[in-house]
Amino acid sequence: MDFINRGCFGSTTKRTIVGGWAWAWWLVTDVQRISLEVMTLNPMCEYVETAQGVPLTVTGVAQCKIMNEDELLTTACEQFLGKTVKEIKMTILQTLEGHLRAILGTLTVEEVYKDRDQFAGLVREVAAPDVGRMGIEILSFTIKDVYDDVQYLASLGKAQTAVVKRDADVGVAQANRDAGIREAECEKSAMDVKYSMDTKIEDNTRLFKLQKAQFDQEVNTAVRRTTGDPASTQTVEGAKADAERIKVLGLAEATAIGDVGKADAERMLAKAKVYKQYGDAAIMALVLEALPKIAAEVSAPLAKTDEIVLVGDNGATGEVARLAGGIPPALKTLTGLDLSQVLKRLHPNGNDPMAAGTSKKKTPEVAAC
Repeated sequence: MDFINRGCFGSTTKRTIVGGWAWAWWLVTDVQRISLEVMTLNPMCEYVETAQGVPLTVTGVAQCKIMNEDELLTTACEQFLGKTVKEIKMTILQTLEGHLRAILGTLTVEEVYKDRDQFAGLVREVAAPDVGRMGIEILSFTIKDVYDDVQYLASLGKAQTAVVKRDADVGVAQANRDAGIREAECEKSAMDVKYSMDTKIEDNTRLFKLQKAQFDQEVNTAVRRTTGDPASTQTVEGAKADAERIKVLGLAEATAIGDVGKADAERMLAKAKVYKQYGDAAIMALVLEALPKIAAEVSAPLAKTDEIVLVGDNGATGEVARLAGGIPPALKTLTGLDLSQVLKRLHPNGNDPMAAGTSKKKTPEVAAC
């Protein structure tokens, strides 16, 4: 802001220019400037006794500026025109510190420490009229710090800390107590269940032993009765004798069957040795032994025939010879043994005996039987 004083030709006209411009005559017009910016102040009161006589040191922060209203601006120009910003700040700072000291003397430490906003508002309210008469406006005022050198505030903190610790300890103790009570209740419930189960186990064990004793007594009684009864004794002895007899018969039968099987096996082995030793002669003997049986089986159907008529040139003898000559092929078919070859090996220099019956021819005849 510029303050212009026109002193030309004895004139005393004054003009205040805020954020504008004006003409000024050199060596004639007097121009002075004053700042309208916000000024930051740090009021501080050291070792100021409170209402309780406790010395405190309080620091604060204040924001101030020169007001723009014409009347108040003129007042501020009258008060501070020609001074530097530092000098203006010092004037306002001393005023604020004086009011701060006065208010501290009326409050207790607890009021200053616990309610700083109320304390700052009270300072601003008391100091505003005084600085306002100088054209200064207090935009804001706050308490920055409060401390002392006699450990009063520390004692308050310790007391509060002790209270908090006490409450915490009480809470922990109560929690532990509740936990202990709950744990004891749980243990009691567990022991009750255990005792109940032990009682049931003992009862069941005692009942089992009692029933077992009764059963043993009944069994012993039955055994004594059986032992003392002759009929029962005879029945038991008879059953034992039957069992022993069946066992002996079974062993004898098994031994007999084994002996028979062993004899059959030995007989078969003997036959096999004989067959192996005599070869075709033994086989021929077996075949010759079997021929009557074969012939009997073949002629069995003829036994039921009432009359047989043979028609041919050789008569009945020739037909019989022809039938006998058909036996070797049939035997070869049934057994695989060539009877003619066997006879040739047995009689290498003779004729075939099976063909002797067919060498002679006879006149045809008819026979009836």
